[in-house]
Amino acid sequence: MLGVDPERAGSAWRDRIGVMLQSSSLYPNLTVFESLRVFAGYYSHPRNPEEVVELVGLTEKRDVRVRKLSGGQQRRLDLGIALIGNPDLIFLDEPTTGFDPGARRTAWETVRGLRALGKTILLTTHYLDEVEQLADRVAVLRDGVSCAKGRPPSSRAARSRPRSATGATARRSSSARPTRRDASTS
Repeated sequence: MLGVDPERAGSAWRDRIGVMLQSSSLYPNLTVFESLRVFAGYYSHPRNPEEVVELVGLTEKRDVRVRKLSGGQQRRLDLGIALIGNPDLIFLDEPTTGFDPGARRTAWETVRGLRALGKTILLTTHYLDEVEQLADRVAVLRDGVSCAKGRPPSSRAARSRPRSATGATARRSSSARPTRRDASTS
């Protein structure tokens, strides 16, 4: 990953990684801006916290304490923390869980913008519309094992795919970018 074995990687390698976990524990008494400033301190060349506040759509909540944010706003702050180090490789685990439809579309535009800047993004999601919008490569996992790999269908093909009664397809998890091991076997 990034040309280095993660087990032997040092701090310079970790400086190139951004992670948004499915759930996190933020400092509840810090404001949005203070949180980003604290995490920026962990990186040698971070993004400007003011820029990241705007990027994740929390400008109006800049000075609000984390404990007063809604669940979706906390997820946006989680995304900001993943981006604050200006990473080359970004892991996003269920990034839009808890987002309203407008916030999801904004997050998608952020991901597209990061890809346009040459960032590599590994995205896990259960939302197939998210896969169709963002992924250029997909791996379907069952019990932690890759059972299918490929490119997502075009929007037209996706509309004709059989759906269950709830509107979801049978696939459950996918990744916008496979791991290096998956990439070498495809």
